[in-house]
Amino acid sequence: MSDTKENMTDILAELDEILMIVDPESIDKLIVKIKEAERVFLAGAGRSLLMIKGFAMRLMHMGFTVYVVGETTTPAVSGNDLVIFGSGSGETGALKTMAEKTKGLGAEIALITYSPKSTIAKLADVVVEIPIGNSKTKFQPSGSSFEQSMLIFFDALVLTIYHNENEDSDIDSYIKLRHANLE
Repeated sequence: MSDTKENMTDILAELDEILMIVDPESIDKLIVKIKEAERVFLAGAGRSLLMIKGFAMRLMHMGFTVYVVGETTTPAVSGNDLVIFGSGSGETGALKTMAEKTKGLGAEIALITYSPKSTIAKLADVVVEIPIGNSKTKFQPSGSSFEQSMLIFFDALVLTIYHNENEDSDIDSYIKLRHANLE
């Protein structure tokens, strides 16, 4: 029988190995695109969509105008917008169709993926590769490694955006300004 604590240690070691080799230049490009966009739209499918929704919430907490594609209150995309796709394969049918349409509308595309040569990557203005295939300590299913890495990457990205704009280190107070209050 496996030990859950040992599994957690192994998962964290795998994620550390993956995330430490994400290209910093692509991260900086993504931050610039987010800051320059009039609005940020986020799209994903399956468990990747859950990570995308968490990132959308944090971007909203940072003061960005953010929408999740497919929600009933999401408006039309225009040329001054950024659409961020979270897709490990970069080949998910519905997301490929959305990316093609996004490009046709003149909006910019960012992709978080483990497939930097995918169809969506070829359409993207910025590609951040989460290099799960380079892990020497592969321990868990690839999908899990990618999705967990996305969550950590997105939280780290939000912290970078926050600290680049604010000298105050109290991010909790900042988030509370926009946090849901009808709970």
